[in-house]
Amino acid sequence: MAELLAVPFKKSSDVDIVKPLKNLIQNTYSGSESTEDFSDAINELSRLRTAAIWKVFEKSSLDVLYSYYDQLVSLESKIPPQEVQIPFKWKDAFDKGSIFGGRMSLTISSLAYERMCILFNIAAMQSAIAAQQPLDTEESLKLAAKLLQQAAGIFTYLKGNIMLAVHQETTPDLNPDTLNALSQLMLAQAQEVIAYKCIRDEMKESMVAKVCAQCEELFTDALRSMQKDALKNLWERDWLSTISTKQAIFRGLTQYYQAQVCRANKSVGEEIARLQVASAELRAAPGGAGGGRVGDVAARAARQLAAAQRDNDFIYHERVPEPRALDPVPRAPVAKPLAPPPRWGAAADLWERLLPAAVHAALAASGARRAELVGAEINQLRDATQLLNSILASLNLPACIESESGGGLPESIRSKARAVREAGGLPALAQLMADLPDLLQRNRDILNEADRMLREEAEADAALRQQFGARWARTPSDQLTEAFRANSAKYAQIIDNAVRADAIVQQKFQQHKESIELLSRSEGEIGADVPDAPAPRGPDGDALRALRELMADVEALKAERDEIEAALKDTTLDLRERFLQALAADGALDEPALSAGALGAALAPLQRRAGATLRAQERLAAELQAAHARLMAARGGASGRDAALGKLAAASDAYQDLTANLREGVKFYNDLTQLLVAFQNKVSDFCFARKTEKEELLKDLTQEASRPSQRPAPAPPQHHVDAASEPAVVKKEAPPRPPPPSAGSAPAASASALPYPAQPQGMPLPYGATPYPVYAPVPTLYNPYATLPYPHHMRPQQPYQPYQYPPPPAGYPQPPSAGYNPYPPQ
Repeated sequence: MAELLAVPFKKSSDVDIVKPLKNLIQNTYSGSESTEDFSDAINELSRLRTAAIWKVFEKSSLDVLYSYYDQLVSLESKIPPQEVQIPFKWKDAFDKGSIFGGRMSLTISSLAYERMCILFNIAAMQSAIAAQQPLDTEESLKLAAKLLQQAAGIFTYLKGNIMLAVHQETTPDLNPDTLNALSQLMLAQAQEVIAYKCIRDEMKESMVAKVCAQCEELFTDALRSMQKDALKNLWERDWLSTISTKQAIFRGLTQYYQAQVCRANKSVGEEIARLQVASAELRAAPGGAGGGRVGDVAARAARQLAAAQRDNDFIYHERVPEPRALDPVPRAPVAKPLAPPPRWGAAADLWERLLPAAVHAALAASGARRAELVGAEINQLRDATQLLNSILASLNLPACIESESGGGLPESIRSKARAVREAGGLPALAQLMADLPDLLQRNRDILNEADRMLREEAEADAALRQQFGARWARTPSDQLTEAFRANSAKYAQIIDNAVRADAIVQQKFQQHKESIELLSRSEGEIGADVPDAPAPRGPDGDALRALRELMADVEALKAERDEIEAALKDTTLDLRERFLQALAADGALDEPALSAGALGAALAPLQRRAGATLRAQERLAAELQAAHARLMAARGGASGRDAALGKLAAASDAYQDLTANLREGVKFYNDLTQLLVAFQNKVSDFCFARKTEKEELLKDLTQEASRPSQRPAPAPPQHHVDAASEPAVVKKEAPPRPPPPSAGSAPAASASALPYPAQPQGMPLPYGATPYPVYAPVPTLYNPYATLPYPHHMRPQQPYQPYQYPPPPAGYPQPPSAGYNPYPPQ
């Protein structure tokens, strides 16, 4: 297999960092630290930089790069980055230069830019070391996989942060698109190394196939990114061809190992199809026709393909699917980008005394704690507001006090009426209701036809058995059709359940029909049928005024909560000075204690206001319920207007539910039709096979009777058609056709663990063998009242085709993806 690719290094030039850093520290921290205290640290940093930019060509250890990077990170976090005046110059890693020595480069006075370039070289060094590993030992495989994942994480980090550090156009190697392509390449190679390890460790074929499938996907993504017009000229001449080769190799390996899984599962047709793809891909790859890893796998694939084709031709006779029809192999993304750690090495921090890192950590922790406390308070307020809204909804507020006189419709009723009219109103709902009986009768007719064919076949067999007695030596129909009859009973039960559900939907439709019809009219017609609200008088008016005052209090309460929430979000704390003082006084920083005290003092007033609103809500809820009860008592219960508006609101909700239920019901019946057509076709095939067998046996018995001497009756021909055969055209009597081969057996044993086989194989059942297995597929989830659950049919979902009678001789029909449930869970 192709070797691993290594990223080239960025190159820099010497620059004096001692004098600028001394001046920067002296100017920034004058009065607190002396420059002499950090002279050694600055000189050591200069030495580390010289080693990092020159020893990289010797492909030495990563320790030098790690050390220099760690010191840059520490220094960058402790001095003002905008004050750095060191011109760091770095050349483009992919620029080959010219005969005049010119190279593309960029110079920026920024520690962040220096850190990004060093980080790029760390990833390049990691890729170089990984590419040097022999990949034939456990340690080398682990090291290569780890380094490549780290390199992928570094390039991902650079892609997201380079523009924030540079703030200008970068060299091509630091372009985000380039970094993204490099990250994808490193991740793909890390997954490749893991795939080698899986193959070397002889892991399960299913896992190896998944890992290889992920490899193919990653190399595809990498190749797509690297072939962009702006990038493809950057790479070495053989990079794109190498990646394309790896893509093809892992496509072949994926299909090869998935073929082993199919072989274990006895899926011969799929095994052949996958081996064909694997053999073609591997043989086309460099080295596929010779020795080496690829050649060995290609040879094994060719041998297994020939053996599988031979077995299929003589034994299984399975259809070999087209390569594009094969299900994609699941992927196992084992390799993942590893984000750069805070520190790569264990060397001492040269800038430990320059600025305490604990201050920054404490500030971050205190900010997180503040966000947590503020979020908890805001969530508590929002939960209480939702509870208050639900109480108002249960009391029909503020709808019941929107208009106490006149015949105007409330806005809520007008909006519901508009929604019903836009959906088609009562005519659209009635049309859906009218479709159900025809769909139901169609399914009943198909099932009745299948039952009739089974019944006539059984009657004919019983008559001939009575006529010929013991000479009628073939399996009784009752034994062979046990599964068919069980399936028919299940389908009948499904239809009965649908009929009961239809009755409930019909009842709900009739209950709300008049109100839905009213909602389908114009607003003027609706208002004409809604009684006017009675004029408030006596206690009634007092209750209305009380409810309005309480609703005003509710609105004020909600407004106050909005203010509290805004104030909580705006709460800020500056604890830097407090942390510095505590560190100077105690030598340690108890961030939780210091933050808790400051946060408690800042948030306590807002927390008290929030608690007051919670207590006020409890009082308001009780008063609202009491005032609403007085209003209803003063009115002698709900008025005619309230009842009318309530019916309209309920009708609007019922309309939405009925529309969804009826649409699901139509889909259910259409999907059930496909399944019943398939069932009828299998029954028809079975009856035709039994008729052919009957004619052959009758012919033998007639010839035997005409002979002078008796001879043993010949064995009956094996014309049984398995219940799992492919569906044919619906017919009462099929035209003559050659009998199917007798090899093989029904997959009853393999399907015994499930109620129904996941995928019937369609092999003929030998004479005298086990009866046909139960396989009846049913629409999933549609079973609102039955006592037995029905399994999912596990073939891939196909788009629904319009019902044709008789149906075309297509593949096995598919079940619906969801069932018809008139009352889905709320």
